[in-house]
Amino acid sequence: MNSQDNGSRIYLYSIVCVAVLGGLLFGYDTAVISGAEKGLQAFFLGAKDFVYTDVIHGITSSSALIGCIIGSALSGLLASRLGRKRSLAVAGVLFFISALGSYNPEFLFFEHGKPTLPLLVAFNIYRIIGGIGVGLASAICPMYIAEVAPSDIRGTLVSWNQFAIIFGQLVVYFVNFLILGEHTNPVIERIGETLYSVNPDSDPWTIQTGWRYMFGSEGFVAFAFTILVCFVPESPRYLALTGRDSKALSVLTKINGSKAKEILDDIKNTVSVKSEKLFSFGVMVIFVGVMLSVFQQAVGINAVLYYAPRIFDSMGMGNPMVQAPSCRGTSSPSFSDSL
Repeated sequence: MNSQDNGSRIYLYSIVCVAVLGGLLFGYDTAVISGAEKGLQAFFLGAKDFVYTDVIHGITSSSALIGCIIGSALSGLLASRLGRKRSLAVAGVLFFISALGSYNPEFLFFEHGKPTLPLLVAFNIYRIIGGIGVGLASAICPMYIAEVAPSDIRGTLVSWNQFAIIFGQLVVYFVNFLILGEHTNPVIERIGETLYSVNPDSDPWTIQTGWRYMFGSEGFVAFAFTILVCFVPESPRYLALTGRDSKALSVLTKINGSKAKEILDDIKNTVSVKSEKLFSFGVMVIFVGVMLSVFQQAVGINAVLYYAPRIFDSMGMGNPMVQAPSCRGTSSPSFSDSL
């Protein structure tokens, strides 16, 4: 497994696991809003300078997607200009800034604990920053893994990234559950067609503090990812693209052993050919690939990820992630009715 002829699989798996953390952060950042959005809504319902409506809450809950679009659009450019490794480090820094900023959006400029429209804008900016990290990670993590993995196990290792995304979405529900502990989510009461108020008996901890811890918890993983990325090698393909053949050969030797020179020659042959047309393999291949991503979003999975606690609450399933059963009878129709 670790011979001079075959290379070190331990080395390979270790650097792939670091890249996979980017996928985990992708899933974590996407689903963390589910546990925090109700406390966040209650917090901004207390604002005096604007009315926090359903539309504003929907935009706030999904604002990270704006960053995802930006990050995805920039991912190819950054991967080519900065390299795969440094682009992953940029994504890690963005995740970390987003986690800390969402935890404490008042930092430097606003009074702590006082909801205002400028503070809401600042919070959404931090969420968009995290979304840019998601967009970068969604493209560059699998790219990096594919470029360091031997061809015979490339598909398996790339699939680790997809597993990490789903695992990140799963684990954040448990993290939010543990953070909430014995506290309960606030009870939101409808006072008009589009107006809501917070029941005075609601737990103040979840309104002022709980949602902050949920967003901030991402910072630990983001910090670890950013530091660990500094110790992984650059992608051999990118090194070959930028004329650093000796470094590319060194990385390939650690991974593939005696086959490294042959693999490097194959890489150099493929990177030098740039005359293929866009639809060389047929229009249908491009269409299917694009539509798979479209349908993945069109099924409405993001609505489930963002509002799962509300959905379960509307089904009559009581648990601490939603609200205390004793409060349910006192609340009038809430935001969940509009979903």
